[in-house]
Amino acid sequence: MEIEQIHHIAIICSDYEKSKLFYTEILGFKVDKEIYRKERQSYKLDLSLNGQYLIELFSFPKPPKRLSYPETTGLRHIAFGVKNLDLSIDYLKSKNVITEPIRIDEFTDKRFTFFNDPDNLPIELYEL
Repeated sequence: MEIEQIHHIAIICSDYEKSKLFYTEILGFKVDKEIYRKERQSYKLDLSLNGQYLIELFSFPKPPKRLSYPETTGLRHIAFGVKNLDLSIDYLKSKNVITEPIRIDEFTDKRFTFFNDPDNLPIELYEL
């Protein structure tokens, strides 16, 4: 088997409209396709960034809460590369998104920070 790339990340949200707004209006993802699946009472929203399909955003009636802190087994976070971390943080603050203090990767000396989506999914910004 030869994996070529990550195809997509699936995220289940608790408030579909709030998360849709966050990922499109704040983070700048483009809606590729939006489907309402009546039998599941669920939306499926396909999102892309710079022409690359990246996120499937799902809604389900009453999904269970995901533990995030302290760290638990499983997928920990998603990370996006940015050219200028300071400008990205300033932009997020202008949208009332709180970021953690900037950290330095001890192995690469690159700067990064974390913030949360509406369901407290940790998202990392890593300066390229």
